[in-house]
Amino acid sequence: MTQQQYFAGTGRRKTSVARVRLYPGAQEVVVNGRSLQDALPRILLQETALRPLNVLGQQGKFGVQVKVEGGGVSGWAGAISHGIARALVAFDESLKPQLRRYGLLTRDARMKERKKYGLKRARKAAQYTKR
Repeated sequence: MTQQQYFAGTGRRKTSVARVRLYPGAQEVVVNGRSLQDALPRILLQETALRPLNVLGQQGKFGVQVKVEGGGVSGWAGAISHGIARALVAFDESLKPQLRRYGLLTRDARMKERKKYGLKRARKAAQYTKR
């Protein structure tokens, strides 16, 4: 698999960063050296990760090799999806409008809110007592 030409894309979600390689013609999906089913155990997360390929009807036409780090499995799935979408644009620029229509090229900027001093969590305060 390393000798073939590939198309690369970097995807991010929460604190996860996924480096994605698309190999035309191959069919396996490898995440951190494991199969997609082992890396992302929930079916919903697997569908989220491969959504750009499903939207374009390209599932089974590309092999996907991913190195993802940081965050948890939900962030991983979003980062993989973002990376695959960017790699598909590197493969064929004409796919950009269709991917953009489904919001797959937009980086999801939602992050965990920081904890503030004087509070227990980001917004949870101690219970107020009047008397």
